[in-house]
Amino acid sequence: MKRFKKTLIAGIALAVLLLLGYFALSRGYDFFMKKAYPLEYSQIVAKEATENHLDPALVYSVMKAESNFDADVVSHAGAIGLMQLTPDTFEWLQTKLKSNTKYTAGDLTTPEINIRYGCKFLSILLEKYTQERTALSAYNAGIGTINSWLSDPKISKDGASLDSIPYTETRKYVSAVLENYDKYSTLYQFNSEGESING
Repeated sequence: MKRFKKTLIAGIALAVLLLLGYFALSRGYDFFMKKAYPLEYSQIVAKEATENHLDPALVYSVMKAESNFDADVVSHAGAIGLMQLTPDTFEWLQTKLKSNTKYTAGDLTTPEINIRYGCKFLSILLEKYTQERTALSAYNAGIGTINSWLSDPKISKDGASLDSIPYTETRKYVSAVLENYDKYSTLYQFNSEGESING
């Protein structure tokens, strides 16, 4: 009987230790993943995502893929800032998002401005194209390019979704954003104001 009790106690102790180890590993994994997929500029993202009816997880996913949260980065194509807007796209977006202030390309390094207009652009594309993958392709390759792809039956059978993405860069970009989106959606939950409730 004593031996049975000792075995039982040892078994319970081992189960507790294993459980504690599991929770420690789980917390460590979450900590590491949240460092890899952070919620940078969270107040601005919450405001602009809400105003533009966007999932904040998607906004963070685009930002991570575009700039990895570097507000000053400029691409080889001349796209600027967190959400990598080109000066021409920014100029066009200013006609869509009325403001008393006329901004210049240099203002795209300001997080508030870049995220506001990046979110506006993303919302326009998601409204224009029924498929998220198509909208993200347009964010990277441009509306004109996507419209030409959609009108080509070799690339799009239904004229709405892309059966393939001809540009390697765009294909990799869309894949990166969707992978980020999967991670952000798994790691975080957001309330109706676009704020993380478990960040």
